[in-house]
Amino acid sequence: MEKKIVKIVLTGGPAAGKTTLISRILKEFKQDDGWRVITIPETATDLISGFGIKPFGNCLSMLEFQDYVVADQLHKEKLALQAAEAVPEPNVLVVYDRALLDDKAYITDEEFEQVIRRFGLTTQTAMAKYDAVIHLVTCAKGAEFAYNLGNNARTESLDHAVEMDDRTLRAWSTHPNLKIVDNAVDFEQKIQRAMREIFRIVGRPEPMDKKHKYLITMPDMNQLVVNYGAVPFELTQDYLVMTNPNIERRVRKQKNGSDYLYFYTEKHRMEDGAMWDTERPISYKEYKKYLLEADLELQPVHKVKYRFNLVRQRFEIDVYPFSREKAVMFAYASDDGEIVPPPEIEILREVTGDPEYKNKTLAKRQSL
Repeated sequence: MEKKIVKIVLTGGPAAGKTTLISRILKEFKQDDGWRVITIPETATDLISGFGIKPFGNCLSMLEFQDYVVADQLHKEKLALQAAEAVPEPNVLVVYDRALLDDKAYITDEEFEQVIRRFGLTTQTAMAKYDAVIHLVTCAKGAEFAYNLGNNARTESLDHAVEMDDRTLRAWSTHPNLKIVDNAVDFEQKIQRAMREIFRIVGRPEPMDKKHKYLITMPDMNQLVVNYGAVPFELTQDYLVMTNPNIERRVRKQKNGSDYLYFYTEKHRMEDGAMWDTERPISYKEYKKYLLEADLELQPVHKVKYRFNLVRQRFEIDVYPFSREKAVMFAYASDDGEIVPPPEIEILREVTGDPEYKNKTLAKRQSL
């Protein structure tokens, strides 16, 4: 089978949601489904935080700094594509947290051409390196209340964030496959819209909008694996002590082939009662450190999630070790589509929105 490598740039102004989107991509495109996700972190941030190389702070001009950024970016991109060819999975998604054209937002067009020319590139050849670009609009445009959520160290003003968002969009504006995701809806819907764009780009069926949750009798999971190709993966979710009464914190460990992925999530309760989630991938070391802050009144939630598709519907069944007779099923369909579960599923009742069946409640009572 010929290997499929798709290269997608995530860009946008400060506080746009790139980190949360990367977390969602890692959760959706799993090795068990034949996918490998390779992420390239933001180069400028790596140089500033890891090497202390930054413009002005140590007598580098912004133009000189871009030489370092472009050199490092090209090196990482070369290694990522070599890795994409080497990994055994037939489908590889290379995700760039910003890429070459982002540098154009910090210098003039003429200066940018001057920099990349030294590396044998033009704006056109640099842009052609990427299959698609998703521009997430900064929260400073239309969702100002959420601008600093999940990043207390953010130093850019709202006006500066808007300016950089505009400059970044202009830098990528001539890419033939540019997608713009704005703040016309809440943050979760914004991430879902971005994920739909990614599914279209890679040629996979888009995630469904209509979501329902059911309590079901424990089905024969082996039968679902055989009949519908249900793919199981393990995950564990731990709740952390709340240091702010309006912010729920948790960490998640998720099986991914022979490895594990780790995530840190914050759920912010807004003044109107709405929830605004921010999430980022973390290392195993960070995960173990966060576990020291675990809420001892809540047990870890262990489960095996089985996922399969059936007639333009997607189903997920959560099987918990503390329940042999019942399980929880999520069903997704398009807004105008009726949810019709497979005949092997016996629904006891719908529990969509029922707090008794939220993970945090299950962490407390450990029963269905």
